[in-house]
Amino acid sequence: MKSIVSAKKKNSRRYGDNLWGDANSPYNKRSYGPGQHGQRRKKITDYGQQLIAKQKLKVYYGNISEKQFSKYYAEAIRRTGDSAENLIGLLESRLDNLVYKAKFASTVFAARQFVNHGHVTVNGKKVNIPSYMVKAGDVIEVREKSKGLACVAVAMESQNRDFPGYLEVDAKKLTAKYTFVPKFDDVPYPAVMEPNLVVEYYSR
Repeated sequence: MKSIVSAKKKNSRRYGDNLWGDANSPYNKRSYGPGQHGQRRKKITDYGQQLIAKQKLKVYYGNISEKQFSKYYAEAIRRTGDSAENLIGLLESRLDNLVYKAKFASTVFAARQFVNHGHVTVNGKKVNIPSYMVKAGDVIEVREKSKGLACVAVAMESQNRDFPGYLEVDAKKLTAKYTFVPKFDDVPYPAVMEPNLVVEYYSR
C-alpha cells in the first residue's frame, strides 16, 4: 500500500497536476517533478504534450497498461462519433473506476483490489475483473458479506469528492446504478485532462 501511495505522489508531480484531487498531495507544495532535476523547466514539444496527456489518463485510471490502453483507443476510433469522447466513455465504464467513483473504495488502486478480491456484484452476479465494461443501466453493489468492511466505511465518509451525475448511489445499501455513459464534460476530473491530445498521439 505504501508503494501505491508513493507512486501517486510521484505521478502527481511528474505530470504537473494533482491527478486525484488529494488534499494532501505533494503537488500542492511542490508543483515541479520529482528528483534532483525536477525543477528544470523545458519547452515541451507537441509530441511531448500528447505523451503527457496519454500518461495522465493512463495513470488516473489506475496505471492501465499500454497494451490495454491502446485497445481502448482502437475501440474508440472504431465506434461512430467523436473518438476522444468515445475513449472517455470506455475508460469511465471500467468497473474499478465506477467502484471508485461510487466511493466504495478510497482510491482507484484500492478499487481494483476490491474488485479482484470478489467484493462486488454487477446486476447481482459477482464480477472480479477490474476492467469489466459496465453498461448503462447496470447496478453495482458491494456484496453483503463485504458491506461491513472498515475500508468501505472510510471511503464512503470521504468529503474530498462527490458522486458524479451518471451514478445513482444508495449509500445505505451500497449500490450504484450506472445511469448513462458520460461525455468528457460530465466527468469531474480534479486535474486537466486532454483526451483530444491522446487521439493525436496515437494518430501520428
